Amino acid sequence: MANPSSTIARSRRSADQVPWYENTNLQAFILFLLILSAVLIIWELGVQNRIFSPVMPAASRTIEDFWGWITDPFYDNGPNDKGIGLHLLASVQRVLTGFLLGSAIAIPLGILIGLSEVVSKAVDPFIQLLRPVSPLAWLPLGLGILKSSEGTALFVIAITSVWATLANTKFGVSSVSQDYLNVARSLGASRWRTIWKVILPAAAPSIVSGLRISIGISWLVIVAAEMIVGGTGIGSFVWAEWNNLNVTSIITAIVVIGLAGIVLDRLLGLLQSWVSFRQRTN
Repeated sequence: MANPSSTIARSRRSADQVPWYENTNLQAFILFLLILSAVLIIWELGVQNRIFSPVMPAASRTIEDFWGWITDPFYDNGPNDKGIGLHLLASVQRVLTGFLLGSAIAIPLGILIGLSEVVSKAVDPFIQLLRPVSPLAWLPLGLGILKSSEGTALFVIAITSVWATLANTKFGVSSVSQDYLNVARSLGASRWRTIWKVILPAAAPSIVSGLRISIGISWLVIVAAEMIVGGTGIGSFVWAEWNNLNVTSIITAIVVIGLAGIVLDRLLGLLQSWVSFRQRTN
């Protein structure tokens, strides 16, 4: 009879001996480069042959402008002339602040709704009414209430980041096994101790999943909000460059916005993986 450990070792050696040209990661990377090259070539030829609008810059010019922005991202020549890095940092700060405010509302409320069927039925009509509202629809209300562009941006981010975290928290709490609650009750645990020691750890993966969705929504919202409320921020940068018909800078901003969104999502993804790992090992 074959030794299981030797079988596993042989399978690992065979996996390590896969030719480099059969590596799926390498194949995906090469395909990515081919697609990117094709897009850039079509873009360049389209501009040179006047297929696109005259406003559309060439790919080569856009890459040159992109390099200029990212090699000196933090210069500050006054309120109307700042590097794209300063705009990005201002937007990230707003997003994180509004996101934390929204999370501070969504998580406790989600726990309360998940624990009480009466509260859930009472609050659900408000959730169903407000959740589909477009983020931009909250902007005039925020400006009217707060009379501050900065406060309005935070208000819009907070209120639009609430719903995903609220829904996932409610689902996670209501899905906690009744056996866990019965054991805690039989051991004489108080209500608060049961929530802290039993319910929150069990619902943590669902809560973090909601937070991950919410941070993505918040990042989408801030760009649109800053275009309207103005000030320093990546959305304001895009709007100012459009007013100057500087499309190369707008494309640069789009790439930067996408990269920043990936980083924020990956950070929450790492937290989600860590929470799931902790739950499996406990």
